[in-house]
Amino acid sequence: MTLHVLRDGGDDLAVVLLHGFPLDHRMWTAVAGRLTAPHRVLAADLPGAAGADADLPEPSVEAAADRVAAELAEAGVTRAVVVGLSMGGYVALALAERHAPLVAALGLVDTKSTADTADARANRLRIADEAESTGTVDPVRGMATTLVGESTRAAQPDVTAQLAAWIDEQSPGGVAWAQRAMASRPDRTDVLAAFDGPVVVVVGDEDAVTPVAAAEHLASSARDAQLVVVPRSGHMSAVEQPGAVAAALDDLVQRVVSS
Repeated sequence: MTLHVLRDGGDDLAVVLLHGFPLDHRMWTAVAGRLTAPHRVLAADLPGAAGADADLPEPSVEAAADRVAAELAEAGVTRAVVVGLSMGGYVALALAERHAPLVAALGLVDTKSTADTADARANRLRIADEAESTGTVDPVRGMATTLVGESTRAAQPDVTAQLAAWIDEQSPGGVAWAQRAMASRPDRTDVLAAFDGPVVVVVGDEDAVTPVAAAEHLASSARDAQLVVVPRSGHMSAVEQPGAVAAALDDLVQRVVSS
């Protein structure tokens, strides 16, 4: 089982948190602890993550979405605010496309709806091959530094250290799986445009991976989106500034409840 209960709740609506790469559900712990809405909070370990790297399907974001949907059904979740950071955002959009009745709202955090460029795709496949051939996570170890913003590197060295520790606990095979899955994903801007629930787009103002321009593209593509730019944060806003991200998600949940 790769679904973790971070908080029990009292009604049929759940908040489901999908992690970024190369991490696992633990990156959401600080955000979950700051959410005030009285709903169940669940965090998934996507295929390939530490603790979920056995019995892997063929690498695809769609396979990850289907597995999350199956586990939510097993947990009795029929309606969810689905929140994804980076790779988790790609899976969230795949859920909205493939399991639409499940998704009441979308939280898209430091992510994008477009496919990789040819160069980015080739780089992912190179890293996947290197992780497998070396049997290490060395090809992604440097991401502990590059994923966070300059402000975090200067003022919160503990965040970088924590990311490094989590990355070290991933498996080379899981890293390869996730890179190949992301490399194969299509553009899902049309899925976002067709989604009729509320959306919040969150981005760190120092995000160099999916910058503010990518977030603006998401917000402008959705029917009912709010854009939240998080100060002093890079690509890992949920770890760098969890309070600001939790506040944005609380507001999204309230929009669902009020609708």
